Amino acid sequence: MTDDHDAAGAMNFIFEAGVLKRAARTGWWFAGVKQPESIAEHSFRTALIGMMLAAMEGADPARVSMLCVLHDTQETRITDIPHIAKRYLTAVPNTAVTADQVAACPPAVAQAITAAVAEYEARETLEAVVARDADKLECLVQAVEYRHQGVDNVQRWIDSSRAALKTASAHRLADAALSGQPLAWLAPPPQE
Repeated sequence: MTDDHDAAGAMNFIFEAGVLKRAARTGWWFAGVKQPESIAEHSFRTALIGMMLAAMEGADPARVSMLCVLHDTQETRITDIPHIAKRYLTAVPNTAVTADQVAACPPAVAQAITAAVAEYEARETLEAVVARDADKLECLVQAVEYRHQGVDNVQRWIDSSRAALKTASAHRLADAALSGQPLAWLAPPPQE
């Protein structure tokens, strides 16, 4: 393989990942959110949450962030399938979709991405457990924000996300999200 071919294969994955900036998280339509966040927006904050959770839980923050960034990249090809649709559809495993997505990438790139997705999907390492918690916690946080914006029908997302959390740190952050105010950070610091 030529270096140009490897570069073109890697760029194809980069271009494909760009679709996630335009693809909506479709489950929120059921709650009445007319313009939900994109998959890329969800993945960005999931990576931030993952980095924090990793630090709190003693996991590798860089690895967790990588798993979080890649956890939904398959949705360029299979879309964001809402939870209810999964009752009726059988999707190809994310690892198979990822293998197709990176087939033309340089071998080292393909290996790094496929290994990360396989680790996330297996949920056997601390990093994968923390990354999954970050994904669920981001959904909970988004639901809290939508509720504060006047969307009433988000409790099922809060409940299912919270029930899926495994780590103590994720539970503590969920408690803080549920008792907090999304725009509290705008308030001036207290005067001493």
